[in-house]
Amino acid sequence: MALHWIYPSLLTVLSFIPNHALRNYPDNEVTLLDSMSALGDLGWEAYPAEGWEEISVMDERNTPMRTYQVCNVMEANQNNWLRTSHIPRDGAQRVYIEIKFTLRDCNSLPGVPGTCKETFNMYYYESNNANLWFIKESQYAKIDTIAADESFTQVDVGDRVMKLNTEVRDISNLSKKGFYLAFQDVGACIALVSVRVFYKKCPLTVLNLARFPDTVTGGDSALVEVRGSCVNDSEEFEAPRMYCSADGGWLVPIGRCVCKAGFGEHEGHCQPCRPGFYKASALDAYCVKCPLHSHAPLERAPECACEKGFYRAELDPRSMACTRPPSAPESPISTINETSVTLEWSPPRESGGRGDITYSVHCRKCSEDGRKCGPCGSGPHFIPRQFGLSLPKVHVTDLLPHTNYTFSIEAVNGVSDLSPSPRQIVSVNITTSQTVSVILKERKSKDSITLAWQGPERASGAVVEYEVIYYEKNQRDQNYTVLKTRSNVMTVDGLKPGTTYVFRVRARTDGGYGNYGGEIELETSHEDMLAIGDPNQSTILAVSIAGGIVLLVLLVACFVVSGRHCGYIKAKQDPDEEKMQFQHGRVNLPGSRMYIHPHTYEDPNQAIRDFAKEIDVSSIRIERVIGAGEFGEVCSGRLKLPSKREIYVAIKSLKAGYSEQQRRDFLSEASIMGQFDHPNIIRLEGVVTRCKPVMIITEYMENGSLDTFLKKHDGQFTIIQLVGMLRGIAAGMSYLSEMNYIHRDLAARNILVNSNLVCKVSDFGLSRVLEDDPEAAYTTRGGKIPIRWTAPEAIAYRKFTSASDVWSYGIVMWEVISYGERPYWEMSNQDVIKAIDEGYRLPAPMDCPVVLHQLMLDCWEKGRSERPKFGQIVATLDKLIRNPNSLRQLANSSIWEDPPTPEPSVSTVEDWLDSIKMGQYKEHFCGAGYVTLDSVLYVTVSDLGRMGVSLAGHQKKILSSIQILQTQQGTHVQV
Repeated sequence: MALHWIYPSLLTVLSFIPNHALRNYPDNEVTLLDSMSALGDLGWEAYPAEGWEEISVMDERNTPMRTYQVCNVMEANQNNWLRTSHIPRDGAQRVYIEIKFTLRDCNSLPGVPGTCKETFNMYYYESNNANLWFIKESQYAKIDTIAADESFTQVDVGDRVMKLNTEVRDISNLSKKGFYLAFQDVGACIALVSVRVFYKKCPLTVLNLARFPDTVTGGDSALVEVRGSCVNDSEEFEAPRMYCSADGGWLVPIGRCVCKAGFGEHEGHCQPCRPGFYKASALDAYCVKCPLHSHAPLERAPECACEKGFYRAELDPRSMACTRPPSAPESPISTINETSVTLEWSPPRESGGRGDITYSVHCRKCSEDGRKCGPCGSGPHFIPRQFGLSLPKVHVTDLLPHTNYTFSIEAVNGVSDLSPSPRQIVSVNITTSQTVSVILKERKSKDSITLAWQGPERASGAVVEYEVIYYEKNQRDQNYTVLKTRSNVMTVDGLKPGTTYVFRVRARTDGGYGNYGGEIELETSHEDMLAIGDPNQSTILAVSIAGGIVLLVLLVACFVVSGRHCGYIKAKQDPDEEKMQFQHGRVNLPGSRMYIHPHTYEDPNQAIRDFAKEIDVSSIRIERVIGAGEFGEVCSGRLKLPSKREIYVAIKSLKAGYSEQQRRDFLSEASIMGQFDHPNIIRLEGVVTRCKPVMIITEYMENGSLDTFLKKHDGQFTIIQLVGMLRGIAAGMSYLSEMNYIHRDLAARNILVNSNLVCKVSDFGLSRVLEDDPEAAYTTRGGKIPIRWTAPEAIAYRKFTSASDVWSYGIVMWEVISYGERPYWEMSNQDVIKAIDEGYRLPAPMDCPVVLHQLMLDCWEKGRSERPKFGQIVATLDKLIRNPNSLRQLANSSIWEDPPTPEPSVSTVEDWLDSIKMGQYKEHFCGAGYVTLDSVLYVTVSDLGRMGVSLAGHQKKILSSIQILQTQQGTHVQV
C-alpha cells in the first residue's frame, strides 16, 4: 500500500534543508561516502523492492538531492533492507557514519496499527569483494538501533518547522579492503536525508622545524606515534615525534630539528644566512654578524673567514673575533746578582686581541770580544721555566762568570704559530759581574777595624755601592752583620777586643750585585782587656759584670717586645749607609716585609709618607669623569713624571668640605695600596696631599669592574680566557696572603680589568667591622658587604682569615663563569645563610667545566683548614691552562638540560620565571603582552631580544625552559 498522503509530507520537510550547510566538513575528516554529493542515482540495493524507495528532491537552492525513504506503517511485520555499495576503507581502522534523517511520529498517523515503529537499525559487513550482489542478514554485524531525537507531525509540516535528526556512530578495528552499510526498517516512516561515511586523520603540520604528515587515527582510541622529518636545510637535534589522537589532534611534541650550520630559523623554516652573517653550529638558533676581523662574502656561511693577518686558533669558538700575534714585550729590566740574573718586562702594547699571552726566553752567550756567539745550551737554569711563562718575569741561574749574554724575549699567544711573519722580540744584553779585589789595607784597634779595597776591574756598569758582610770567626750561623757604603773604605767599630772577624766585600752596579770576594780574617788588638786574675781590677770587673747583667736583661726585653732577636754588633757608617741584622741565617730584606696596618701609626700622615709617593699636581691632567666614589669623583687622565713616559691613570679626588677624619680615611687606602707590588694588584702611582683637592692616583684600568665587563660581553670569551682571568685574581690574592693582608671584600665588583684582560684586585679600604646587630651585614666605609660573598665562620664568629678570602674567591669564580650573574639569584641574605648552613652550594653555571666547579666546591668547604691555599689554587689553574683538554668535560653537557625544570604546578608566567631563577624579567614579559603560559610557548630568540632579554646565557635558559613547558603542556592535553 503506497501511502501517497504521507510521502508528500516527507518531501515537504526535505525542501527546507539547506544543502550547503551539510557539506562544511572539518579539515581532519576524510570522507569515504557522501550521498549528498551524488550527481545521479545512488543505486543502493533495496529488498524487498516495495520497501526503501530512492527519490529526488530539490533543496532551497534548487540543487537536486538523492535520498531514500520508507513508510509501510499500515502493514505489520515489516523487514525492509537498504544496502550501500562497497565502501573502501582507505587504510582507516576506525570509520564514522553520520546519518541525517526525518521520522514521522506514529501518534500523528490516524488509523495506523500498533505495529508502527519510531526506530530503525544500522548494520555493516566487511569484505574484500567490491561486487557482492547478496549478503545474508545473519552475516551483518549490528552497529546500533537508531532513534529520532525529534519526530514530526502533519501539523509541523504545515507550520514549516524542520525536524532534522543527526546521529553519528563508529566502527573500529576494520581490516579488510572495505565494507557495506545496511539500514533495516521494521515498520517506521523514515526519510534518509544523507549518509556520510568518513574517517579522521591528524592533518599535516610543521612543528619545531619537523614536518608531520597526514596520519590516519588508530582504532579503539589508541594513540599513533608519528616520526617527523626535518624541513629543508635542517637536521635532527633529537628525534622529533608526536602522537596522533583518536579525535584527529596532535599531542605531546617530543624532540626537535635545528637548522643546519649556515642556516637560521625564521618563522618555522630555515633560511640561509645573509652575506656578512654566519651560523657555526646547528645548535645555534639564528645567524649572527661576523665577529671582528672576519668576513663571509657568500650566503649560508658556517663560519666567517679571518681577514688577512688575523687568525683563529683550533680551539677558538667560531664566534670569537679573529686575532693576531702580539707585539714584542716592552721595557725589559735585568738585575744581575753574581752569576744569576732576574729579567722583567712589561706586557706587549698590542695583545693581538687575546688574553692567553705567554712568554718565552731565548739565550745566547758571546765571547768577551763579542765576535763569537752561540746558544747557551743546557747550562743556564730558568726559574720557573724558559718557555710558556705566564708572568713577565724569569730568574736565570748557573750563568758563567765574566761572560756576555743576550736574552731575547718573545710574547706568543694562541695564534702565533699560525702567522708566517717572524716573531717580534725584545733583547737584553748583560755581562755577569766581576769579583771585588782582595783587601788592600787595614787598620785595627781594640774595638774597630778599618778596611780598604779595590773595585772590580771590569764591572757591568757604574758601581752604585759596596756591601760588606762580617761575623766572628766560626760563628757565621749564629750572628752576622751586613753594612753598605758608597766608598771603598769603611771603619767597622763596636767590635770585641782580641777577637778574630771574617770580612767579605761585593759591589752592586747598575746591572745588580756581583760576586763576593774571598774571605779576609782580621783580629782586633788586645789593649785594655781586663785580666780576671788581677786584684786591682776586681772593682772594675764587678762593675762590668753588673753592667753585663743589666745589658743581658735589656737584650731579653728587646727580644720579647719585638718578637725577634736583637743584634749586638754596632758599626759607625756614613750617613748614606744602611745596616741589616742577620740572626741564625735569616735576614729581613726590604722587599719581604709584612703588611703594616695604617691604624698602627700614631700619626696617620706618617703612613702616607712611608708608603705613598707625593706627586706634583702639575704632572696630572684630568680628562673626564668616569664615576663617583664615597668621597668624591673618579676621573681618568694622564700622568707625566720627569724622565718618564706619559701614562693613563685613574684619579680619585676628595670632595670639598671634608673633615680631618674623612681625609685620613680617604688616604688610608693609599697607605695600604702603596705597600703592594704585584702585577695582579692595582698599582698606586702616588698621592696629592699638599694642595686641594686631595687625590689618589692609580693605574688606569680601561675595562672597569669585572662584573660589569662580563655582563657586557656575555658569552664572548673562551674558557681559557676566563681561566686566565681567574688565575690572575688568584695570583694577586696569593701575594696578599703572603703579605698577611686579609681583603674581606673579594668580589667581581672589586676586580678591575685592563685592556689586555689582566685582572687586578682593588678596593683596599679600612678594615671591616661586624656590627652588634647579629642580623647586620659587614660594613665598610663604602657600605655593606653582601652576605652572599662572605664565609660562614666570618658571618657567625667574625673569623676573617685568608681562608675566608678563599671562600669569597670561590664566589668570584662562579661570577666569572656565569658572566656576572648574581650569586644565589633573588634569595634573601637570611635564606642564603640558612641554605649554606644546611650544606647547599651554588650549582655549576652554564657551560662550566667540571674541574672548575669542583675547585669552587673546594673553596666552599665548611672547615677553614680544608679549603685550598691561594698558592695551590694558582698551581691548579696553571695546570688547567697547560692542559686545555681537562676543561672539555662540562658539568652541564647540554644547553637543553641546563635550566631548572619548572614545577608542574606553576600556573602563571610570574611563577614560571621565578622557578627558573629569571624573575628579573617579569615586567619584560608582561610589557610585551605575554601574560599566560600558553602565550610563551612559542617565544623565539628575536622575541626575547625585542623585549630586552639581551644576555645570551639568559636567552638560552629561558628558551630551554620553554621546551620543557611545551612537553608538559602536551602531556596535559593528552590527559
